[in-house]
Amino acid sequence: MAYDLGNEELDERIRSLIADSSDNENQDLIAELITTALKLHRDGARRSDLKLINTAVKEIRYSNLVFSRHTEPKVTIYGSARLHEDNPNYQLTAKFAGIMASHGWGIITGAGPGLMEAGSKGAGIDNSYGVNIRLPFEATANQYISDGRTVNFKYFFTRKLGFVKESHAFVILPGGFGTLDEAFELITLIQTGKSDLHPIVLLEAEGTEYWGPILGFVRDRILAGGMISESDLALFLHTTDVDEACRHIFKFYTNYHSQRFAAGKLILRLRQAPTEGELAELNSDFADIVVEGSIERAGPTQAEIEDEDALETERITFYFDRRHFGRLRQLIDRLNDLASLPETTEIPASMSEEQAERPW
Repeated sequence: MAYDLGNEELDERIRSLIADSSDNENQDLIAELITTALKLHRDGARRSDLKLINTAVKEIRYSNLVFSRHTEPKVTIYGSARLHEDNPNYQLTAKFAGIMASHGWGIITGAGPGLMEAGSKGAGIDNSYGVNIRLPFEATANQYISDGRTVNFKYFFTRKLGFVKESHAFVILPGGFGTLDEAFELITLIQTGKSDLHPIVLLEAEGTEYWGPILGFVRDRILAGGMISESDLALFLHTTDVDEACRHIFKFYTNYHSQRFAAGKLILRLRQAPTEGELAELNSDFADIVVEGSIERAGPTQAEIEDEDALETERITFYFDRRHFGRLRQLIDRLNDLASLPETTEIPASMSEEQAERPW
């Protein structure tokens, strides 16, 4: 069913306006955006609601523009704004950021002080990105991020989208309520399949004793109470070793490239597909997440060919239960272990359209 105003004259004027303004191939979606705005107008939406929607769309649009200019892989660092240079976690954050930047990765932080500043400082101004939230007591980005790589947000929800949409890995250091909010929301997005799988590292300086008690609660209360599955703990790594944190991220992309759903099947794109013997082992060990048929090697689907989507990669495909994403992460880890490939610090240059849609 067409999404329009139900007024042929107005709908045609929208189409003509779009055609006259740009030859963008996504004119159908642009028409829907304009139609939505006019429906809000027709609905008599309150001014406060219009302000919220208008600001959110403008923030998302500008964030897309800023990050579209920079295609290197990026890792987001979360952590406290209140821990400063004399704290070992500040030093650990700067070291981690410096290592990742030296391997060609960009560093995204919340642009504030504390551990966010440490990430930006360690990466250097040419490798730092800021996703800043406007707060009365924290209005500007730290000095280690250039204006051209900073996006200022009024709303937390659009800022959160900016983090998740633009990152290929996430590292979470000690922090307050905001850091814990980001951590559990990120894990939830991946656990429920609303975001594609990415490496997540819970990092802290030796002796901090921050993540240990929190993970103890997760195991002793949430897991023991049947509110999560054992395999959900595979969605992240806890470490005090900065080198292990970096290796964990690099290894995730050793063989795994990306994923996509087509015709009800999950497609895992790989640099090197498993052999027939390895496939037999995978089908035996991961039968619990295959709802029909088996895991098979496959060529690109027609949809992928039409989109020219990662055609250089090899593939396996199967009917995934879309529920046990911790087990899917374990499958990807196995595929990375099986491949006779050197560890890489590179990741896919871009996401497919379907992948880009998933975070929200």
